[in-house]
Amino acid sequence: MYAPLGTPNFFASGNGNSGLPGFGNGLSCTGSIGPGSRSSSSSSFGSIGSSSGNGNCLGGMAPTGNGLTNILGLGSGVGNLQNNPISGSVSLGTPSVSQQVMSSSPGLTRPNGPPNGSLQEFLCPPRPDHGSEGRVISLKVNHFQVRIPKGFIHHYDISIQPDKCPRRVNRDIVDTMVQAYSQKVFNGQRPVFDGRKNLYSRDPLPIGRERVELEVTLPGEGRDRVFRVAIKFVAQASLYALEEALEGKSSQVPVDAIQALDVIMRHLPSMTYTPVGRSFFSPPEGYSHPLGGGREVWFGFHQSVRPSYWKMMLNIDVSATAFYKAQPVIEFMCEVLDIQDMQEQRRPLADSQRVKFTKEIRGLKVEITHCGTMKRKYRVCNVTRRPAQTQSFPLQLDSGQTIECTVAKYFLERYKMKLQFPYLPCLQVGQEQKHTYLPLEVCNIVGGQRCIKKLTDLQTSTMIKVTARPAPDREKEINNLVRKADFNNDPYLKTFGITVSNHMTEVQGRVLPPPKLQYGGRTKAQVIPNQGVWDMRGKQLYQGIQIRIWAIACFAPSRTVGEEALRNFSQQLQRISNDAGMPIMGQPCFCKYAAGADQVEPMFRYLKNTYPGLQLIVVALPGKTPVYAEVKRVGEIMFGLATQCVQAKNVNKTSPQTLSNLCLKINVKLGGINSILLPSIRPAVFREPVIFLGADVTHPPLIDRFKPSLSLNCDPVVVIGNSTQLPTVEYCSKPSIAAVVASMDAHPSRYSATVRVQPHRQEIIQDLATMVRELLMQFYRSTHFKPTRIIFYRDGVSEGQFMPVLVHELRAIREACMKLEVGYQPGITFVVVQKRHHTRLFCADKKDQIGKSGNIPAGTTVDVGITHPMEFDFFLCSHAGIQGTSRPSHYHVLWDDNHFNSDDLQMLTYQLCHTYVRCTRSVSIPAPAYYAHLVAFRARYHLVEKEHDSAEGSQLSGNSDERNLAAMARAISVHPDTVKVMYFA
Repeated sequence: MYAPLGTPNFFASGNGNSGLPGFGNGLSCTGSIGPGSRSSSSSSFGSIGSSSGNGNCLGGMAPTGNGLTNILGLGSGVGNLQNNPISGSVSLGTPSVSQQVMSSSPGLTRPNGPPNGSLQEFLCPPRPDHGSEGRVISLKVNHFQVRIPKGFIHHYDISIQPDKCPRRVNRDIVDTMVQAYSQKVFNGQRPVFDGRKNLYSRDPLPIGRERVELEVTLPGEGRDRVFRVAIKFVAQASLYALEEALEGKSSQVPVDAIQALDVIMRHLPSMTYTPVGRSFFSPPEGYSHPLGGGREVWFGFHQSVRPSYWKMMLNIDVSATAFYKAQPVIEFMCEVLDIQDMQEQRRPLADSQRVKFTKEIRGLKVEITHCGTMKRKYRVCNVTRRPAQTQSFPLQLDSGQTIECTVAKYFLERYKMKLQFPYLPCLQVGQEQKHTYLPLEVCNIVGGQRCIKKLTDLQTSTMIKVTARPAPDREKEINNLVRKADFNNDPYLKTFGITVSNHMTEVQGRVLPPPKLQYGGRTKAQVIPNQGVWDMRGKQLYQGIQIRIWAIACFAPSRTVGEEALRNFSQQLQRISNDAGMPIMGQPCFCKYAAGADQVEPMFRYLKNTYPGLQLIVVALPGKTPVYAEVKRVGEIMFGLATQCVQAKNVNKTSPQTLSNLCLKINVKLGGINSILLPSIRPAVFREPVIFLGADVTHPPLIDRFKPSLSLNCDPVVVIGNSTQLPTVEYCSKPSIAAVVASMDAHPSRYSATVRVQPHRQEIIQDLATMVRELLMQFYRSTHFKPTRIIFYRDGVSEGQFMPVLVHELRAIREACMKLEVGYQPGITFVVVQKRHHTRLFCADKKDQIGKSGNIPAGTTVDVGITHPMEFDFFLCSHAGIQGTSRPSHYHVLWDDNHFNSDDLQMLTYQLCHTYVRCTRSVSIPAPAYYAHLVAFRARYHLVEKEHDSAEGSQLSGNSDERNLAAMARAISVHPDTVKVMYFA
């Protein structure tokens, strides 16, 4: 058995000897796979680091005694000492942090490293091996081999004055410069440019290392524009170093060489198409996919250069996104406001219409049509409250006198234009403090503007229908894209001696076997999923909750959901729930109609006070409504009541499938367990207490960074005499929300959640140490064990953020452990889960294709050919693709104290994808990562206030004011009764 927990420590008291089913047989290593054998453990928090007991340690994970003393947050001292070829220091682990380690005999101790740690101190672990579990499958991948020459690429810094031009203009300036100074400066070469600061040439330019300034003239509308461009040598990017890294001879892939190759590959497409991120788009030709609201779908392609073992790859994929339609602003307004015929709208806009229109057009570029061929462009900053016939501005006459003039009168006198729609508002363009007003009818929306605002549900649904392609069709489209791109005739690639294969890379994958799942009830039925799906019919929940006191609240009107429909629904729900082993006893204690979000709180307060022991409130909703957010806020934040919302259409027309899914959600919200992984088939990591953590940060849209309060019912500029008075605008910034969940049992099936607000669009979880500490304490209270291993699945981190996130968050987890007890150092495995990538896998053999969409089988994994040349990463498609082409998840191990081999980590990850409680399907990412996303998403609803000023509800606006941050923190603070269960399911 595990050693009894010593005192003092911060965990709840307990003897630790209760023996938790599923955590091995009590025969194993005591404590963590940690810093080796200490001579004593003062707090005896599980005798950390001592190796006792009669059982075997987890294969390949035995503690090693290095006599090391750890400092707060710097690794666990796991594994053998390794020489660090980069810093010349010694690193710990596999590889652990390469802190500066002082060599002293007989043992080694680490001095305190830099307080914040430089990024160079953290090295991702190397790939331990390649997986062998599962049946072999031949696959094609949308990666195309890139052949690169030997030698160097020469990097120059570009500085353009005046600066702050868009990338497109910068590219025109540099292109003009290269043509003008082709022989004198560039020796007839074709250099490439990234649109900002970086220019690359194949051979060195004759300017040497001196800074050279050149004058460039761009022809413009009306007058030419003159720019000064400075060029200065920066460095050489070594293709030799890149080749060594790809062959595994170097531990670091040279980022400068990868960046140079990426700019070379992107140069011509950037000049030809509209770049968006790493994708390129062109206006629709031969197709039209309107989304409504002035938006439409544009198709394009994604392109990125990626290193893999022995070769560079070019990742090509079809891409689609929403753009604003190039059209007159009047037509744009009609689409946004659902006005069918402008001729019938012979009156000014209502306030609500104006607010909606302002929200959509603010920030967009428009071009004018009333000045002949001079199509000058402006950016919209606001929409006036007054119409063009009364909106005035100070007009300076030739005599020097300033008079008040309306926009309609000015256009009549200046341009001889009588406005067709003088009763409509004007656009305010340019800088807010200037009074530049344009009538809607003289403006067009500029084409090629990507929509960064959130799509509506209907637009999202339309987008999915338009873009979903069966896997074989997508494969054909990608091959067509490559043929059309004709990379090997790209003059810039030829200049640098780069060629690209025209054929997809073929790799060998494996289909992992699905885990066996255990249900409960009398039969204790076991099930093996088939293609990521299984059936619950004839099976009972592993641990069903008996529901004795429950209520129904119907927020749909009685004409939509009648009493008979509610009665039938409750009877069918009881029937299905009883069959599933979650008996609902008797009729609901309360069944009433209600209307509007303002009735939620008084109703729930009445129910809480009137029915002690109330377990569940089933809430019928009439569709998308602010009532949902209020139900969750009041139930989960204020009163600690479990709620289950149901759409009115599902109340009126019940189906066994829908009711069964409701039971799955209700059971875990009340503390039950739906199913578990069969203990005998789980990976070896379960032999000791292990905690699974999932973490995610959700961000508001970029457009919400600074949003003037929509409650302002005033003009953007008020003119009084000759003075201009600006209204006070309250700027607000919606916060990002960080969520961390942790398993609370050995199965793992039950999870507990913590959530925090943090600064706008910050990816690093600021308060992670406190959050993990809370979860570790809850784990101990739940199991009477302290975890000897922490498996951390981190969602939503891009490759560029790997190191900053790892440095902060690994330290934070360590800090949480050390604050609980000195010397407590469980082994940490830190895995980043990525869904937002463009790698797609296709079956090379049609016989392997699954279903109508022709996708790869659930469980397909790849860790060769397209993965990192040295580091521990793999692709795993754990779900069955129903619509479109399956997107495999990418897993990248940034830290591993626990010495997983490839098979163990891949099987563990795949099995965790089968433990998601809301459905009887394997999902696309491990359950803890999925739950973290749900928790963060739910917190957005908790932030919605009761006073609803729109269909969505208004959000607590945040700024730098600490009181607002504190208010938001309180707003998402879950009730103590709710936090014990999986309220987010």
